[in-house]
Amino acid sequence: MGEQHRTQKEKAPKGTRSKPESRLALVRRARRINRELAELYPYAHPELDFENPFQLLVATVLSAQTTDLRVNQTTPDLFAVYPTPEDMAAANPEELEQIIRPTGFFRAKAKSLIGLSTALRDRFGGEVPGRLEDLVGLPGVGRKTANVVLGNAFGVPGITVDTHFGRLVRRWKWTEQEDPDKVEAEVAGLFPKSEWTMLSHRVVFHGRRICHSRKPACGACPIAPLCPAYGEGETDPEKARKLLKYEMGGAPGQRLKPPPDYPGKPAPPLGAE
Repeated sequence: MGEQHRTQKEKAPKGTRSKPESRLALVRRARRINRELAELYPYAHPELDFENPFQLLVATVLSAQTTDLRVNQTTPDLFAVYPTPEDMAAANPEELEQIIRPTGFFRAKAKSLIGLSTALRDRFGGEVPGRLEDLVGLPGVGRKTANVVLGNAFGVPGITVDTHFGRLVRRWKWTEQEDPDKVEAEVAGLFPKSEWTMLSHRVVFHGRRICHSRKPACGACPIAPLCPAYGEGETDPEKARKLLKYEMGGAPGQRLKPPPDYPGKPAPPLGAE
């Protein structure tokens, strides 16, 4: 596909500008990209280990400014000590900080975790609420975290705008916005609501595995013919294949306990990398 795309681009007259993409053409291209990603990643899933809404909420808060892998390596010990909001609300801050230290920014995160656990205990009977307005009222919880929890723990459609998602949708010209809330709103308008949660997983999967920030593997990308940013990265197919990450590059993924249909290897526990 990369060769085909390059040939198409080379045929364009030099010095000419392509016509602006109509709204209808944008919607069609965006939805075709989503379909291609669905074929590429039929096993797309949240890359945080969790067994209930509380664990997902905590893991998502911890995932700020670190990798999902590091969070997944940290949460087994964390939930062994603090399995419920009531337990975490009563945590000694210094002891909690020590457990979550590997995720970085551990003092601020510990404060958020104790705060949101206290709110869950006092305001919601120890249960994670299933409404956006309630979730974003919890300490340390913004729209991104709320949409992760709603989409994956409650089945409520939502678009999760993390750094990967924002980078890719701007590369694909789905939006020019930088503000996550505006990105969410514009991209949501391109797709039916039922697609929002899985779209988020697929885009993030693609950003982590192929369309990297510094050197995207353009020559190994199945959606290259649909990408306005083709050529920003390595276009040679052999060189591009060497840039692929996680299961596509033969390496373990992010989860210690991935879903049964995940084709890659489980990630190693903390200290075993």
